[in-house]
Amino acid sequence: MAKQQTSIEQQTQKRRGTGLTAYDPEKVYHGYTLFTTLSGDGTVYLIDLEGNVVHQWKLPYPPYYGYLLENGNLFYNGWTPAASDDLRFPHWPLYKAGVVLEANWEGDILWEYKNPDHHHDARRTRTGNTLLLTIEKTPEDVAQKIQGQIAKSGIWSDRLIEVAPSGQILWEWHAWEHLDELIDRPVHSSEDPHHWPHGNGIEELPDGDILVSFRGISTVVIISKKTGKIVWQLGHDVLAQQHNPTSLDNGNILIFDNGTQRLTDPHTYSRVIEVNPRTSEIVWEYRDTPAYNFYSAFISGAQRLANGNTLITEGLNGRIFEVTSEGEVVWEYVSPYFSELLNGNRDNTIPADVYQYCGGATMNSIFRAFRYAPDKFPQLKK
Repeated sequence: MAKQQTSIEQQTQKRRGTGLTAYDPEKVYHGYTLFTTLSGDGTVYLIDLEGNVVHQWKLPYPPYYGYLLENGNLFYNGWTPAASDDLRFPHWPLYKAGVVLEANWEGDILWEYKNPDHHHDARRTRTGNTLLLTIEKTPEDVAQKIQGQIAKSGIWSDRLIEVAPSGQILWEWHAWEHLDELIDRPVHSSEDPHHWPHGNGIEELPDGDILVSFRGISTVVIISKKTGKIVWQLGHDVLAQQHNPTSLDNGNILIFDNGTQRLTDPHTYSRVIEVNPRTSEIVWEYRDTPAYNFYSAFISGAQRLANGNTLITEGLNGRIFEVTSEGEVVWEYVSPYFSELLNGNRDNTIPADVYQYCGGATMNSIFRAFRYAPDKFPQLKK
């Protein structure tokens, strides 16, 4: 006897509702929101405050995320296929990127750089160069010293590079060379043992130093561009597998603290914190009430807006929302764009247990989202 199918939507987020869910026109930061879904096809969406799509970029690579440059063009991190011969470790196909590009309003690619070792993030510098997170094989004698790591096929570590528009590498930094500065940071048990310390965010600071997030050891660092030394760290006593540290105009750092395997609190929840790097004190924090209502185990980010509000991307659930400095939600949108993560790419490059956890699921996950003032888009003026 054939099994009768229910008419009820089985994707939980779709069933709960998508699109615009909250909007206070008196308290929001007015502008347009830019985002793309990780399981998407290379479409970048720009929506107004009512949730209407006002523009799209169609790009030839599946997305990580995109943001606007000062010149109004789109800077985009995209995925390129992970062939079996460049498979580093089981989770590599899940967060490999591979290409960064600049595109104009029409979607024409003006500049492109491919690097098979690129993952998670790349950002344009003030001089017109590009900073990228990449990976490299860790020397065996160093790998044996990395705390908590057991990987028979070896360990890969993060390598930061700065490339000129020509693609020439102008500067590089190797995480394994700074083992003595990071060795006391415990590796989370949920981390793939083949990758240390698992960078997931990078940004150039106003003074030229580099701000980096290392998820695998729950640590955010500032690296001196001149000396290569780590000049500031915020670690696992505060953070739990965080993402997207961002420098603010007041010199503080905004961080999305995911909350996975939090060492200081047994409860699971996410929060956004503003930290004063001079004192390492938290000077502002947003969490939901009750706290477990707001949680994204992976990805996600936060942006401080010009009116003092904060735009938050609860990435895993495709939720973007805006809060005031008092923590009041004044705008909320849930992406209605769902597709199968990894696009059904269940082949020999993705182990079955990894695919079962992250692949084959219909999702609307967003790596990061950004709000921009209307004057950034003269093309939309009527």
